[in-house]
Amino acid sequence: MASTPTLDSDMQVLLDRLAAYQAPAITDVCPRIARLLPSLANAAQDLNAEHVAARLKAVAAPMPTPVGAIVHALIPGPESELVARIYMPAGDGPFPVVVYFHGGGWVIANLDTYDSSCRALTVGGPFVVISVGYRQAPEHRFPAPVHDAVAALTWARAHAASYKGDVNRIAVAGESAGGNLATTACLVLRDRHLPLPIFQLLVYPVTNHAFDTPSYRENAQAKPLNAAMMPWFWNHYLGEHGDGDSPLASPLRAPDLSGLPPALIITAQFDPLRDEGEAYGARLQRAGVSTRVVRYDGVSHEFFGLAGMVAQGKKAVAEAVGALNHAFTGAAADQPQYEVVHS
Repeated sequence: MASTPTLDSDMQVLLDRLAAYQAPAITDVCPRIARLLPSLANAAQDLNAEHVAARLKAVAAPMPTPVGAIVHALIPGPESELVARIYMPAGDGPFPVVVYFHGGGWVIANLDTYDSSCRALTVGGPFVVISVGYRQAPEHRFPAPVHDAVAALTWARAHAASYKGDVNRIAVAGESAGGNLATTACLVLRDRHLPLPIFQLLVYPVTNHAFDTPSYRENAQAKPLNAAMMPWFWNHYLGEHGDGDSPLASPLRAPDLSGLPPALIITAQFDPLRDEGEAYGARLQRAGVSTRVVRYDGVSHEFFGLAGMVAQGKKAVAEAVGALNHAFTGAAADQPQYEVVHS
């Protein structure tokens, strides 16, 4: 008789702390309130502050992870300027560049919420990481964030050298809704015959405006992302007439995915988005795009940014850094044929 899958103990501790905040469900509030609700990042900060051992450890390995320097820049956007937070490693460079889009269902979260992911990639590479503050819904609905992502990638190619970056080695990355923006921006650049990033790092990406996969059913009550939250995000993101079937909203529905950059797709076992991320990987591979998919067992949505507290997060960051460095050497096309690797 098969055993029931269980959450990793590191992940469970963080989710228990998140539940202890007794915050209202995101589906019961408006976006303005949702942006003020606690996140797993808050839970991680609280737990670190409470444990003396963690504080002592922080003397030797400060939290957050130190980087060489952080600066900010304004990116000309389609309608208004966008803020970019640029993480630079210590040293002279030039370093490979990762243009990064944060998660939050296109509605909530910000550069601070996903700071830990950017720091981990910067130090692990070492890479210059450009984290982009794209416009959010419902104030700026689809396809505004996609256009912002395209503008950011175009800007990075023109300006990354000013921040110790190598403009000939640029990759794109994103988590959740940010993964959606990372890959849909690549679709736009391809169709406009503009230079593409070398590689796509897509961490539990949103790829389809549908809620009918086995992972949606299996993880209907998962935390921090449950099945009911995704329609809430989509309803705030899409325009008045839907647009969920557009490839720029649902890249899994794109008729042609050929010509896109090689990809690493990271998924989580206890995540409603798991199956659509893996299905997107299969579609990419069938279109001739070298793609690797790794499912991390025992963890849920948002685990990637918790590398300091969740062992599986640390492994996933190492996997991502390795794949990016592989791509920056020109070897990404040598990835194995599509398969879902369990870790």
